[in-house]
Parts: sequence; C-alpha cells; structure tokens
Amino acid sequence: MSKLYLVPTPIGNLEDITFRALRILKEADLILAEDTRNSGKLLKHFDISNRLQAYHQHNEHKVLKAITEKLKSGLTVALITDAGTPAISDPGFLLVRECIREAIPVETLPGAAAFVLALVNSGLPSDRFSFEGFLPHKKGRQTKLEQLSTVENTMIFYESPYRLVKTLTQMAEHFGKDRQACVSRELTKLHEENARGTVSELADYFGKKGVKGEIVLVVDGAPKQ
Repeated sequence: MSKLYLVPTPIGNLEDITFRALRILKEADLILAEDTRNSGKLLKHFDISNRLQAYHQHNEHKVLKAITEKLKSGLTVALITDAGTPAISDPGFLLVRECIREAIPVETLPGAAAFVLALVNSGLPSDRFSFEGFLPHKKGRQTKLEQLSTVENTMIFYESPYRLVKTLTQMAEHFGKDRQACVSRELTKLHEENARGTVSELADYFGKKGVKGEIVLVVDGAPKQ
C-alpha cells in the first residue's frame, strides 16, 4: 500500500533513532534523502541497504511529480533529512502537500527536532513560543528583527556559526542588550554546549571564544505590556 513516511533521524547521537524508524527505513521501497552521501553513512551504520534518491531544496520542485507518481503506483517512500525531522527548515512541505492533494496517506514518526531540545533546555518560558527558523541573511533582516522586538513569547532561531555573533549583536541593538537568551551548540554530540545569559553577554562570549557546529538560539520574549 502506498504511503509517505516522514522519518526523523538523529541530530547527533546515533542512539537517538527509534526502533520504529529503523523498521520503516528497512521496509520502504524508496528512501528520499537530503544528501545521499550523508544519509548513506547513517544507513550503513544500521545495516540498511535500501534504494536512495536525492531530494533537497534544489530539486524538490523538479522531482515532485515523479515521486508522487511512484507513490500512486503503490510504493512506500520514506523521507529523511540530514538530521532531525523533515520539513523543519528542511525539504518536506511540498511533498506532504502534494500527497494530501492526491489522497496519498502520510505518516509522520516522532523523533528528534533540535529546536524542541534547545527550548526545554534553555530555562526560558516554554508555554508559548514561536519557531522563526533562519533570519534573512541580508534583505529584510533589519525589518524582521524590528518586528520581532515586540514579540512577547519565547523565540527560537537556527543560525550559522559564521553569523551567530552578528545576530546576537543585532538583537542587542533591536531587543535591548539585557534580553535573556540561550545558545545551544552541537546538541546531543560530544561537545554539546548550552550558554545562557543576555544577548550582549553571549555576543561577547562567542566573539572571544569563536563558534563551531550546529546552533540553536532561544531568546526570551519582550516584557508583557
């Protein structure tokens, strides 16, 4: 029976994959992977030899129809990304939407999502939050920061290590230098770090120390009016 499975993969520690995820990856007729080389290493580690096909932001529009046709023909397809849950700042939305339009069943497995780990680990309020993904690199960046400066719920961002200090510095300018935040780096990996403080303190800390690895930035909301 045709079905699309969204399968989360570990964001670092390979022990975090579920038994169910491994079973689906073994049973699927086709595995769509953001980077087949990267995912190939994961599958090899767990002795999974199913067929892999590239599915990423640069080809997802182009291959969407062909993949949908494969699903309609009766194949089961598992979608994975380099790390975490598909469609969270990664490809997946377009395929899910198309499957729904074509009445193809979609099933999502529970699993790792870096922003959830960072939020609950930050010590900042988690009852109301917004996931903002990556900030614009250039055009619209200042406008976006100004819009977010009055948001009262906790905000979560993904950020490149090359832009982290710049982002924290700009947040100090737009949000105020005393806005509390937490930078989670290399979550679940050997050199995991969770640095907490004001945005200005964190900008100074990482400006002196340097930054490496995958980054999740959690920022406290504005004071309630």
